[in-house]
Amino acid sequence: MNNFEVRPWGEFRVLFENKKCKVKVLEINPGCSISLQSHRSRNEFWYIVQGHPLIMIKDKVYYSNPKDTYEVEKTSKHRIINSSEFEKCIIIEIQTGSYFGEDDIVRYEDQYGRNIIVK
Repeated sequence: MNNFEVRPWGEFRVLFENKKCKVKVLEINPGCSISLQSHRSRNEFWYIVQGHPLIMIKDKVYYSNPKDTYEVEKTSKHRIINSSEFEKCIIIEIQTGSYFGEDDIVRYEDQYGRNIIVK
């Protein structure tokens, strides 16, 4: 298991993984965001550790604080935006479902030029 990966928006570390769940720490750099995306095979639960990211789930936007939590059901479009100019956003992500591979990401918008699925 590769437990650390760098992304254009920051990095993530896998803390735990088995057949039923995967737990990651996401660190999103200032001014960065993950792509607007969904997943076919997994749900996600987010716990905000540090920062005040904008959380987009379906058609709603949430202004978050440390200790806030969010549930993202599979197939729901979602995004995390770190609008801070100075502070990293740190989030604990718990994935549940039938598959946890990074190739389960369906992208709709991406500021880094990664593949987009047009729907």
